[in-house]
Amino acid sequence: MKVRSLLTANIYKKILRLSNSARLIHSSGEIMNYITVDAYRIGEFPFWFHQTWTTILQLCIALVILYRAIGLATIASMVVIVLTVLCNTPIAKLQNKFQSELMVAQDERLKASSEALVNMKVLKLYAWENHFKNAIEKLRNAELKLISSVQLSRAYLLFLFWSSPVLVSAASFLACYFLKIPLHASNVFTFVATLGLVQVPITGIPDVITVIIQAKVAFARICNFLEAPELKSESFNNIICNDNLRGSVLIKSADFSWEGNASKPTLRNINLDVRRGQKVAICGEVGSGKSTVLATILGEVPNTKGTIDIYGKFAYVSQTAWIQTGTIRENILFGSELDDQRYQETLQRSSLVKDLELLPYGDLTEIGERGVNLSGGQKQRIQLARALYENADIYLLDDPFSAVDAHTAKSLFNEYIMEGLKGKTVLLVTHQVDFLPAFDFVLLMSEGVILQEGPYQQLLTTSQEFQDLVNAHKVTDGSNQLANATFSQASIKITQALVENKGKEANGNQLIKQEEREKGDKGLKPYLQYLNQMKGYIFFFVASLGHLIFLVCQILQNSWMAANVDNPRVSTLQLILVYFLLGASSAFFMLTRSLFVVALGLQSSKFLFLQLMNSLFRAPMSFYDATPLGRILSRVSSDLSIMDLDIPFSLTFAVGTTMNFYSSLAVLGVATWQVLIVAIPMVYVTVRLQRYYFTAAKEVMRISGTTKSFLANHVAETVAGAVTIRAFEEEDRFFQKNLDLIDINASAFFHNFASNEWLIQRLETIGAGVLASAALCMVILPSGTFTSGFIGMALSYGLALNSYLVNSIQCQCTLANQIISVERLDQYMHIQSEAKEIVEGNRPPLNWPIAGKVEINDLKIRYRPDGPLVLHGITCTFEAGHKIGIVGRTGSGKSTLISALFRLVEPTGGNIMVDGIDISSIGLHDLRSHFGIIPQDPTLFNGTVRYNLDPLSQHSDQEIWEVLGKCQLREVVQERDEGLNSSVVEDGSNWSMGQRQLFCLGRALLRRSRILVLDEATASIDNSTDLILQKTIRTEFADSTVITVAHRIPTVMDCTMVLSISDGKLAEYDEPTNLMKREESLFRKLVKEYWSHFQSPESH
Repeated sequence: MKVRSLLTANIYKKILRLSNSARLIHSSGEIMNYITVDAYRIGEFPFWFHQTWTTILQLCIALVILYRAIGLATIASMVVIVLTVLCNTPIAKLQNKFQSELMVAQDERLKASSEALVNMKVLKLYAWENHFKNAIEKLRNAELKLISSVQLSRAYLLFLFWSSPVLVSAASFLACYFLKIPLHASNVFTFVATLGLVQVPITGIPDVITVIIQAKVAFARICNFLEAPELKSESFNNIICNDNLRGSVLIKSADFSWEGNASKPTLRNINLDVRRGQKVAICGEVGSGKSTVLATILGEVPNTKGTIDIYGKFAYVSQTAWIQTGTIRENILFGSELDDQRYQETLQRSSLVKDLELLPYGDLTEIGERGVNLSGGQKQRIQLARALYENADIYLLDDPFSAVDAHTAKSLFNEYIMEGLKGKTVLLVTHQVDFLPAFDFVLLMSEGVILQEGPYQQLLTTSQEFQDLVNAHKVTDGSNQLANATFSQASIKITQALVENKGKEANGNQLIKQEEREKGDKGLKPYLQYLNQMKGYIFFFVASLGHLIFLVCQILQNSWMAANVDNPRVSTLQLILVYFLLGASSAFFMLTRSLFVVALGLQSSKFLFLQLMNSLFRAPMSFYDATPLGRILSRVSSDLSIMDLDIPFSLTFAVGTTMNFYSSLAVLGVATWQVLIVAIPMVYVTVRLQRYYFTAAKEVMRISGTTKSFLANHVAETVAGAVTIRAFEEEDRFFQKNLDLIDINASAFFHNFASNEWLIQRLETIGAGVLASAALCMVILPSGTFTSGFIGMALSYGLALNSYLVNSIQCQCTLANQIISVERLDQYMHIQSEAKEIVEGNRPPLNWPIAGKVEINDLKIRYRPDGPLVLHGITCTFEAGHKIGIVGRTGSGKSTLISALFRLVEPTGGNIMVDGIDISSIGLHDLRSHFGIIPQDPTLFNGTVRYNLDPLSQHSDQEIWEVLGKCQLREVVQERDEGLNSSVVEDGSNWSMGQRQLFCLGRALLRRSRILVLDEATASIDNSTDLILQKTIRTEFADSTVITVAHRIPTVMDCTMVLSISDGKLAEYDEPTNLMKREESLFRKLVKEYWSHFQSPESH
């Protein structure tokens, strides 16, 4: 347990130090496997290790006793034991090889599963669930082949060692025959009894070998991870104590490379001198290195040349918002103490006050993993609040305004940047040139170098590139349309009200639910569920029958010896040959048992996994919103591993060892029926003790599984937010939380193990009592009551009875603990699914939608049955071929309307008609596969450029290159040696955010749908690229209905119609020119706010 905890802690510590190059090699799925599978396998090793030397010791003692019984014939026993070990060696080597390959296959499957589960919303929007599920199932099939190899090698080992006592006894008796050593009851049953005592440890050797091999492979994998490169800081100096320079950033003639390769610098010849209180803007085209500049200051990018000196403490806001599972308050405080005044000021300056008023528990509302139940703007503002509350010296803000509307952006700039961060050093990456006049100086990046730097006005007059950047913004701003509109300046008043949450209980109807776990004794339900896969009970029955016949053969073997060892009419050779033939028969049925166990395990694993994947991929988005990823990953990693490798043999061992015990008891009862007077009450007490134990042990094991999920979730969040954690220097706090979670999990594990030992101690006492009673009966009863042969047989079975009892209960306890994994998997195998993918008999035409007309009729949406309405009866029509703009403040319901169009959430009332077809009447796959979308969060998958654009392989290379050209990515891809086969790593982290967004545009261009949805599609790209993309969309989708959700108001200025949403209600729907003429128009107010925020920075 301590070893497991130590390894888990060290793996977690390594996560916080892992370099970018190592992060590309070790995916989050693999790291999860190291903790949930590998560390646990190694944790099992110390328990089994002691069985290695105790088994050897018992064998040595047994050989001494055997020598005293049969003399030199013991040499034959030793020869068979040596031959058994030699035969085991090549099988063990094969098992080691298969186990290593299996762990790699598990990593690949878990990596693919993790990627799909994290990005499930994107898969559903693109209707790619089946493709990704099939890819995971293909990886699973490869994994199952290796599981088959591992389990078959284990089965052969079991056959070898379970058969060895038969071979040892037969060889020893044959040696006695040739050496003329007489066989009689005293030495034969001394031999049999001694062999019976060591039979249990001998048959446990395959399990020991399996555990050692698993631990060896796991240890090598963990060592490889722990030896991975870490972040280096030799040329990175963070000097906090120098008050004169506090808040300064000095970079001199420095090169930086993500790969740590001096010959391939990502940034070249960087010189930067930022002094305390200065505000620096960093701008440039997509992929120019803007975010990398911030990463170098954070120490994330290796420095290959020059020096970098940082004076002060950081606060960092990442481009992709990182939000933890927990309350909003916990995310903002981020480990700091609560200061009411500073906290309220932070909420106001971060424009969060109104949002908190709308949430059911204010800032004590629990938000899902990665903030899934928040809008993009809300997540970004929580990040900003976290940074402001930190009260750091240097603020690194990576494009924080792209996810918010114009009004919020202006408020944030004025209240947050200019006022809240007054006197602080700020480096802001932005595509929005509106705010640039207010900065002390601007960096213009291009292809990894600082092209120009200086104050806004200076760059405007001296740099043609900068002029082009600003002019591109003015064109995208639609300034010609705005020029005729006159506005009176009016300050926007924000309600300054903080919901008082201190006295409010926040444990009611939270979105994130407590992890469910079974309670009480579920009886045979999980066992039957496991056996009911593809008639698995047939395999189980045959395996159990094989073991039963094995036991019958052993009893007949010993009965034959007991009845005839002193019978002069049976020759010694005949005695030995019949004994050997019965032993060989028992060995054959043992082999049959082992092979059917492997078949049972493979069948059950295969079909339970298919059910789990079908359930998860058909689950609605509400399930993923309310379920942290760690809970799911702990099931598809450790629970699945236990089901694959442990449960099949544990199930058979539990049944087999129970048969061993009761058969031994039966033999003892037949030989000395008087012992039943003691044995029957003993069985009753044993059953009562076992039930008493199971009541507590099952609950403890369930708690262990639940606490492991908490640990897995914490690890998954840390992997995603490692940069932010390092930036805020919160490694120690997160590490301490990890230690606490490890301790909680270890506590449950320890108590489960301790309760097991408690039971075994009492059972051994009971078993010893039965044996003593049997021996006493044989002593005090009159001589002649029993024959000497049967007395020897009874005593040999009586001696083994104790070990059989303990072994039986141990196996049953182990199985009871492991079957909890089937329970936990079952919880996610019956998730209420979405609507049907395909509705036969009601499928739309292949070319649907033909026109692209969308009619929304009295649409009402709520996310949960007991939740409030999010959309309140929206009614409007998007005419075919029209360009529709959807605007509204952050959190007004814009993205919810898009979710309803794709049926990510089903309507509570009303409907949506597309070309006369009610979208609720057709299958989800038919619906989503006929629409195009560019989602708000640009998502790339592990693979190649070609795979990310066309995962279903429906288009030619020529078509893909054409689309790349239209998306301004052709040159970037051509520059890479592999072209379309260029690597895309997990999350697309080797491409910039803007480039990822362009890839998403490429997907839409390849799909060529009559209805295209742009959900903040241009938020992360610069203005010149935005201009080209808007032109491309207008050209390529001229006849399509294009629905644009936008925070950038100019994006929708050339739309045919504009739909304004306020607090989930339709505020207005008309042509933009008509809306601009109305004084009370929400759209007009939004345009006014945008235009005023475009001009206001110059006043600073």
